[in-house]
Amino acid sequence: MAGCGPFRGAWALLEDDAVRVDVYIDEERSESELRSLQGWLGQEPAVRRTAALTLREKSAEPGSMGGVLDVLQLVTGNGWSAASFVLSVAAWRQTRPRAPQVTIRRGSTEISISNGTDAELRRVLAVLESVGGEGEPDGPDAGQGSRP
Repeated sequence: MAGCGPFRGAWALLEDDAVRVDVYIDEERSESELRSLQGWLGQEPAVRRTAALTLREKSAEPGSMGGVLDVLQLVTGNGWSAASFVLSVAAWRQTRPRAPQVTIRRGSTEISISNGTDAELRRVLAVLESVGGEGEPDGPDAGQGSRP
């Protein structure tokens, strides 16, 4: 099944070396902003080649009609570049009328991009590159619970 046309990359990402990165947007329009970010990242060659992008939702509240999409999940393989990802997110933020705060979680580590300065982007990149050692839940099913 690994050679099934456009799904070839997604199947390859389900191997043991997969890394999971969750992206949250902290504002009222988070669902539409996450959809926009998903489209933006899907057009970036470096991200498209190495990550499967999925919008996920919280569990529906009792009595509601459905859940709310609140996280963009990337499942990446070993060719993933944290630098390309961070630069793509920063570029997307610059296209927004009011740049939202973007929170990125890998394993148990969470960091936000709020002002997009070079120093902040370097700090986010350093954190993402340093995470994932022993004990970090990076597999495709890691951290399926709700966001703390």
